[in-house]
Amino acid sequence: MTQLNILEFPDPRLRRVAQPVEEVTDYERTLAADMLETMYAARGIGLAATQVNQSIRMLVLDLSETKNEPKVFINPEIIDRQGAQICEEGCLSVPGIHADVERAEEIRVRALGLDGEPFEIDANGLLAVCIQHEIDHLDGKVFVDYLSPLKRRMVEKKLKKRLREAEAVA
Repeated sequence: MTQLNILEFPDPRLRRVAQPVEEVTDYERTLAADMLETMYAARGIGLAATQVNQSIRMLVLDLSETKNEPKVFINPEIIDRQGAQICEEGCLSVPGIHADVERAEEIRVRALGLDGEPFEIDANGLLAVCIQHEIDHLDGKVFVDYLSPLKRRMVEKKLKKRLREAEAVA
């Protein structure tokens, strides 16, 4: 397995809309394993393929305390949503930034597994938030898009400054 580079906002590649997977092959299985390794190393709970510069509709997540319950969704699609909840979100592509985002409280998701077989799950709470957050990435959206334009510009300036400082040290 390989750790992958996570793109950081405002990288324009995060705005690409991911393409559906036509057939689940060893490529997707290897990518999923690499994405999970990358997510665990970054201490995240979810990661979309677009965040590692792969423009395919796949996401991984693991909400377990022991990090031994990985889930992989290929071509995920929300087919039902109910209610609303506000949850503080962070993102591996927007390091150090957290903000309240409103999401559906309960969702039903249809996807393919690594075996290529379709499945559906009902999700609520943090699982629902995480799936919605990662699907947004597949649609070219980042959670800061839910912020006011002023807050979004402040986040962008802060991250650009941090990048300049890191490059100056390197």
